[in-house]
Amino acid sequence: MLKSFKLLFNCNLVLSSRPCSGYVSRTRYLMRLREDDEACREALRSGNFLLYHKLAPLLQKTNSGVYKLACLKSSDLEHVLEKVGKDKHFINESFLLGCTDKSEPQFSLEVGDLDRSALEQECRGKFVDLRKAFFMLTGLESALVAKGQALLRWHQTNGFCSATGQPTVRNQSGSFRVCHSSGVTYYPKMAPVVIVLVSDGSRCLLARQAMFPPGMYSALSGFCDMGESLEEALHREVAEEVGLEVENLQFSGSQHWPFPQSSFMLACHATVCPDKTQVNIDTAELEDARWFTFEEITEALQKPPRNPKGEPPVFWVPPPYAIANQIIQEWANQQQLLRK
Repeated sequence: MLKSFKLLFNCNLVLSSRPCSGYVSRTRYLMRLREDDEACREALRSGNFLLYHKLAPLLQKTNSGVYKLACLKSSDLEHVLEKVGKDKHFINESFLLGCTDKSEPQFSLEVGDLDRSALEQECRGKFVDLRKAFFMLTGLESALVAKGQALLRWHQTNGFCSATGQPTVRNQSGSFRVCHSSGVTYYPKMAPVVIVLVSDGSRCLLARQAMFPPGMYSALSGFCDMGESLEEALHREVAEEVGLEVENLQFSGSQHWPFPQSSFMLACHATVCPDKTQVNIDTAELEDARWFTFEEITEALQKPPRNPKGEPPVFWVPPPYAIANQIIQEWANQQQLLRK
């Protein structure tokens, strides 16, 4: 027994002496930047910066004609600010986003008070509305630019304490705001939203809101009410929006979503009884909802959002960066396996 204990103890010593993985090292580095104002200010000197003009991110066009997210080094940003007549210390207004695989800190900076055309000229790029930018960027870039905008918007709308009405003060990284009058600390929040793909076994149900681009259908979604579980919100939303009662459900994944504010999308699959598929639409919420076959879904997943003539196709689904696309693709993959 004692020998076994010694072996276990020695094993733990060996394990604890191993160097941290790259991910762990980056995570702990970010934690230090969030909590240590001086360390964060130091990181600003070597960081990469995403610029936003009234919440529209800056994109740059590559030689191949494809747009990418513009990330400026601190020295380049200081030069740009100088060119447009802004003090270089304006960089301190940035918010920490994360860091690259090489542990280079990343920040977002709102430059909406500066001349837009002058900035675009100096940066050799253009500020693009986030919804449009999503169609021009890769999945990883889309997630980063969404996080940057969400953090900027949260700070813009939480400048005052809800208890006292007094101004709140940010820490250097922007990971929280404090009201020194009440002592209340505010942290950035996301609103939980359930998004569900309903199936009757051979078809899936998609819907569209009037605000959607022409021809686009997506999975059902809705905000979780106070005190609701994910399961309760899912059952309620499906019943409210299309008049169906789901039976089984399965969790698929999650995603941050910046619209309309900062939402936390919780994606699920759900089934209904094949004999109870009559859709009864809540027209206050939806413009249309209907069942789609495997063939229709497969074709839609292969279509680009726009055809060569610039007109929207009759039916298309959200692009790959959206978690709605993920659960639609999962359903199609499962159907294909069942058909073999």
